[in-house]
Amino acid sequence: MTATGLRRFREPRQADVTRCEMCGEPLGEVHGHVVNIESRALLCTCRPCHLLFPHDAGARYRAMPDRYLHAPSFRLTETDWEELQIPVRTAFFFHNSTLGQTVALYPSPAGATESLLPLATWERVLAANPALAVVRPDVEALLVDRHPGGGSACYLVPVAACYELVGLVRLHWKGFDGGQKAWEAIDGFFAELRRRSHVVPPGAAEGDDDGR
Repeated sequence: MTATGLRRFREPRQADVTRCEMCGEPLGEVHGHVVNIESRALLCTCRPCHLLFPHDAGARYRAMPDRYLHAPSFRLTETDWEELQIPVRTAFFFHNSTLGQTVALYPSPAGATESLLPLATWERVLAANPALAVVRPDVEALLVDRHPGGGSACYLVPVAACYELVGLVRLHWKGFDGGQKAWEAIDGFFAELRRRSHVVPPGAAEGDDDGR
């Protein structure tokens, strides 16, 4: 994700100047996103421009699906998490077609920070959670949130949602522990994800359900 792409989540949105980055038409607060696979830039788009591009591999520009799944009983052991070497409680994982592999990033006050991913461990985690294994490359991610009291939840979301969380952390985080305002923003973000997501029952095999 480029600095220009991330900036849209850091700065307060001005509805009267937000426009489609493809055609220039005005956008509402809720709008689609398209990824430039080569530059990793994330573009805000109107509905007609969003519909011009596919979700799947084979194109330079890919539209992000509007698929939100929530797996509250995500299987991730303490050993798995230690081997993944993520230093914070939240991280997101997506397949980068340019690199030809899955990458792991986590939100930090400095922005999206990449963590070296032990691929064998990640494959083991996916094998334990087959309902979330069908993730579209480059446009969808698995966002994992470790609960402070133990256990994990996982969300299958458009990659743009992960960068929205990154922007909130960067905007609100203060000091070592983040401060009350940052955690209110993070808790609000996950509450909204749960509200709009379909819940994946334990052991379910979730397929492509967004109709495209």
